[in-house]
Amino acid sequence: MKIRTLIAAAALAGLSIAGISQPVFAADTAAAPETITPAFTEAIANVPGKTMTALVVDYAPGGKSPSHRHGQAFVVGYVLSGAIRSRVNDGETRVYHAGEYWTEKPGAHHMISENGSDTEPAKLLAIFVADTKDKNLVTFDKQ
Repeated sequence: MKIRTLIAAAALAGLSIAGISQPVFAADTAAAPETITPAFTEAIANVPGKTMTALVVDYAPGGKSPSHRHGQAFVVGYVLSGAIRSRVNDGETRVYHAGEYWTEKPGAHHMISENGSDTEPAKLLAIFVADTKDKNLVTFDKQ
């Protein structure tokens, strides 16, 4: 079994343990090389039908994610440590450092998401605001 498959399986198992009832990955989760850990999920009391879900994404030095989409979710990427190189749609490629963030509008294409360093790890908090019925918050592009 590939390490990517093990990581994806562990992340999905962790979602169940954390009480997150919906899967957050679509189709081939083995395509994700980063470590993903659920942080929380919470229905938004004043916005019926919407849920906020947060995941911690750990990148090893030089680690990167395949390009992907987040369906109709609104996303905030907040860098917890290290540096994350990111590009959404046809925007500029930018390196974000701890304490900085970016947003992704519903339907956006996250073209680049990777550790900005080949020697230091990096960590981000990905926060999704999505329809409660949405089952897949991350869909990786077919490689």
